[in-house]
Amino acid sequence: MNKAELIEAIAAKANLTKVDAKKALDAFVGATQDALKKGDKVALVGFGTFGVSARQARKGRNPLTNQVIDIKAKKVVKFKAGSELAKVVK
Repeated sequence: MNKAELIEAIAAKANLTKVDAKKALDAFVGATQDALKKGDKVALVGFGTFGVSARQARKGRNPLTNQVIDIKAKKVVKFKAGSELAKVVK
């Protein structure tokens, strides 16, 4: 499902216009990005939790040249599915 299909699904389920559904989805994405940028978690009970995790710097290997390379430390976004979502996917 891409963004356009998700907007259509939201509009149909919530009885909204596609324009309103797009605004709602964009607002959710923006608010989630803002919270994660600040280091906060976004928890949607039953659905899951978005959070930020730090990865340490490490050594890696270029598979083409077999040369050892340094991989910088960085922050990554993680998602942990909630119990209701996990049951649906089972």
